[in-house]
Amino acid sequence: MKKNLIIPIFIFMLILIPKVNASTDSASSYILMDETTGRVLLSKDMNSKRLIASITKIMTSTLAIESGKLDEVVEVDDTISKAYGSGIYIEVGEEITLRDLLYGLMLRSGNDAAVMIAKFVGGSEEEFVNMMNNKAKELGMKNTIFYNASGLPTPHGNYSSVYDMALLTRYAMQYKEYKEIVGTKKYKVTTNKKTYIWDNKNKLLKYDFITGGKTGYTEESGRTLVSTATIDDMNLIAVTIRDSDDWNTHLELYNYAKDNYIGYKVLNKNKFRVYGDNYYKNSTLYIKNDVYIPLKKSEKRSLVSHIILEKKTNYKNNDLVGINQILIGDKLLYEENIYIEKNKKESKNIFNKIRKWFND
Repeated sequence: MKKNLIIPIFIFMLILIPKVNASTDSASSYILMDETTGRVLLSKDMNSKRLIASITKIMTSTLAIESGKLDEVVEVDDTISKAYGSGIYIEVGEEITLRDLLYGLMLRSGNDAAVMIAKFVGGSEEEFVNMMNNKAKELGMKNTIFYNASGLPTPHGNYSSVYDMALLTRYAMQYKEYKEIVGTKKYKVTTNKKTYIWDNKNKLLKYDFITGGKTGYTEESGRTLVSTATIDDMNLIAVTIRDSDDWNTHLELYNYAKDNYIGYKVLNKNKFRVYGDNYYKNSTLYIKNDVYIPLKKSEKRSLVSHIILEKKTNYKNNDLVGINQILIGDKLLYEENIYIEKNKKESKNIFNKIRKWFND
């Protein structure tokens, strides 16, 4: 009997980043950050406070998403008369959802969208700016001050640093709505007055590895740019401020990551038990995510996984019971929550519960 020969076929996805004749020297300041850990992989003047123009709108969109009002209808009023420069050209009396305004804000950098969002979410732009600065403080953005929701230079321009804007972007990327909006290349919306088709100004989206970002420009600030990328299991954030060659600088930063780092899988979401732990020995522990961290080959040898468990006498399925720390040497890089799942036998056995009380 003739047997069929089965030949395994392995498919490798190779991410190609175009090599460019560029130098990061064109940027007054830049940063390349690992989104997963917040670790800075490369930087220049990362804490210098500079005018940031329309990358301001990352904060504006984040607060709008957190308002929980994305599907509510905004009636455009004469607040838009304060806006100038880039716009989506909405009209007084027009009805448009907050979600659609966010697409106009992030794809077309609509300053009219920014002032309407600020009023709708904050009650007034002044109160919304207070919300922006409070959020910046909460996130540890120490070199940031907001005066408006758009990034326009009057009456005051907004100031931040590339490090602070990377922190903000890392925070915003936790929201699926944000990721969906900034990764959209083209968007169509119809209101009670007209239909819009918006193309994203972020030219880097033509590359498959780019997942989002935001452009910015005023004469006072120069060109500003935030981008995000997924390259070889690495989730990355790049920010440049006052860079005349920003598109190429971002490609150069991503090439640096690809040439110098490898995305190592340091944790996986499979269920596990901890060797030597008797307290939860009849239950199963798990984490919710596979975790990849960019590391240099030399750093892999110094990687340490440290598990800290809390002894809980009363717990139910899916309760948080500890953290898994990832360190390089003695430097903490990342923490992932550990959850528990009871085995059926344990949940029915009163003697196990009594044993836990005495062992606590």
